[in-house]
Amino acid sequence: MRLSPVKRLILETMWVLDKPTKAVKIAEEVGLGFPSVMMHIIGLTRMGYVNTPEKGRYIITEKGKKGLGFPEIDGEKARQILEYVPAEKSFHFYADFGKPLNVFAANLQDFYNKILKVDMSSIEFHVDHGDFEAWLTELGDVELARKTLLIKERKAAGEELRKKLYEIVKNRCEELLKIRHAIA
Repeated sequence: MRLSPVKRLILETMWVLDKPTKAVKIAEEVGLGFPSVMMHIIGLTRMGYVNTPEKGRYIITEKGKKGLGFPEIDGEKARQILEYVPAEKSFHFYADFGKPLNVFAANLQDFYNKILKVDMSSIEFHVDHGDFEAWLTELGDVELARKTLLIKERKAAGEELRKKLYEIVKNRCEELLKIRHAIA
């Protein structure tokens, strides 16, 4: 089923938030009025794209993620995404073109730890140039790559950008670890 632009925006917002969230907060994040957002959330719930794990809080379902076009991740795919990559495939942080920081991340866990330590200008440089999305796509995580793009599109900057990037990568790592261990 095709999603209307507003339903898609609400679903993407819930997906980025990645935790049970009150409809008021979702409305605030998407920049629309609460009544309209609540009406769409009810519709998304009826479609099976959203559920309510706690009273008054909403979260995207696996069906909702599929509706956004993301492939399912099984244990083997989770393992591949999480594994260490060779130095030439690691993420290398730069301050600007031709100005490497000599800091690199060899897997997702290493990546989110480096996000906390690397200079803010490097993070902004890489977000502006789509470098994080490209690397995450190369690792095989289309879903996480899309989340970083949405952060860019929402024009997060400074420490807010660092915090959001850290949270989405850390949460994704935890999710992938659960998937990997469930199969092992």
